[in-house]
Amino acid sequence: MRFFSLSLFIYFVLMSATALADERLSAANNMLLKQLKLIAIVEPDTEYQQHITALNTTVVSKEQLQVIEADIVNFWTRHHIETRKIATSQVKDPLVRAMSLEPRINNYLQLQNRISHLQWLAKQYQWKLIRIEGLVRPGMKSASLSLIAQRLSLLGDGAASSIDADIFDDNLVNAVKRFQRRHGLSADGILGPETMKWLNITPSERATILAQSFMQKSEFMSQRADRFLVINIPAFEMELINKGKVELESRVIVGKPYRQTPLLSSAISNVVINPSWRVPKKILYNDLLPQVRKDGHYIEQREFDVFDRAGNQVFKSPQQWRDLAAGPFPFRFVQRPGANNTLGRYKFYFPNDFSVYLHDTSDPNLFNQSNRALSSGCIRIENVEGLANWMAANLVKDKQTWVDRHIDRNKTQWFALNSTLNVHLVYWTAWIDKNNLAQFRNDIYQKQSINTESAPSVAQINSL
Repeated sequence: MRFFSLSLFIYFVLMSATALADERLSAANNMLLKQLKLIAIVEPDTEYQQHITALNTTVVSKEQLQVIEADIVNFWTRHHIETRKIATSQVKDPLVRAMSLEPRINNYLQLQNRISHLQWLAKQYQWKLIRIEGLVRPGMKSASLSLIAQRLSLLGDGAASSIDADIFDDNLVNAVKRFQRRHGLSADGILGPETMKWLNITPSERATILAQSFMQKSEFMSQRADRFLVINIPAFEMELINKGKVELESRVIVGKPYRQTPLLSSAISNVVINPSWRVPKKILYNDLLPQVRKDGHYIEQREFDVFDRAGNQVFKSPQQWRDLAAGPFPFRFVQRPGANNTLGRYKFYFPNDFSVYLHDTSDPNLFNQSNRALSSGCIRIENVEGLANWMAANLVKDKQTWVDRHIDRNKTQWFALNSTLNVHLVYWTAWIDKNNLAQFRNDIYQKQSINTESAPSVAQINSL
């Protein structure tokens, strides 16, 4: 009897151990599967798709699992992103090995959850095109409102209680505003072309945009020094990062689509108080001379000095300037420093091949626009005083002269820095924010290399 009891005990122990091992293997496979689905969106490759199929449909051998794990490690290594660095070859537990393969990047789990949700939406819903006529304002009726409310609810912006309604009620208006804020739109609660465009983007397309942009940002951040300035062009935002924390931020204005702000990395080496503005030739011909042809007083009203090719200042009457602006114009404009100067109070200079820099602006009202692709290529900073003060406190050598020069608004002064500040102009159209919300922005320069025809869709990946 005792022998039977002992045998039964051993049997249950072995069964429990086997069940536990199977459970941990299943959990490990799910973790690997989530990683591979993300990787396959970022970097379409048949090998990743084969790994997904194997984990979904077959019992993976030890050798197959080693190949899958090695490919995941290689992916993160090629993108300069660290994993948890456990020696996987020396660990027998597959769940511990799977955990060790996760990348050490901020918001990774939130990204995975968002991608998983979008994958589920792509599998469960057809996401038909919603059309509306004109603008739909709060209080109006529309046959499409119930479908719009459902879509907003599925995307996490609320409005579930409005799903059966055909009137644009307050609950739906608030959901639309939340959605608009997440997409960098003016949060006016009005359904118009831009809001509808984003509502009609499929979960598959969203997953691709989010995964690829998140990877670009993560790879960028993993290779940066402790202190740097980053301007995300599609977001119209600037951040000063110091030891991994955002120390200063600001809205910015960037170049128009036909006068794009370039993507580059450089270092701010000088700060200028009360800068003059030497007008680039392209801006002179495209923007200023048409104004002079209309009104010869424009030159003096905007406080421009005019110089010939030899550097001599030239003086003409308003009528003479009008006449000269109608033909070949062998002169250059320099706007004097002062309250009306286009560059404003500060200019932050960094060497580059595009003659762009960071500066203040004489028209701060432009920062209130949701689409701030408004400049001729340079970056205008709303919180320019904050950046200037940070520079003065941390990098400017001659602090007394810095204080003195703020008294005279019309005198230009260049300031050298104790050390340069790296500056990066980047292009990320989606990310996970500090509140764990997925943010999306317009591809204002049409730079995204997302080909939904050749890349596997989320629905295709789900079906593997």
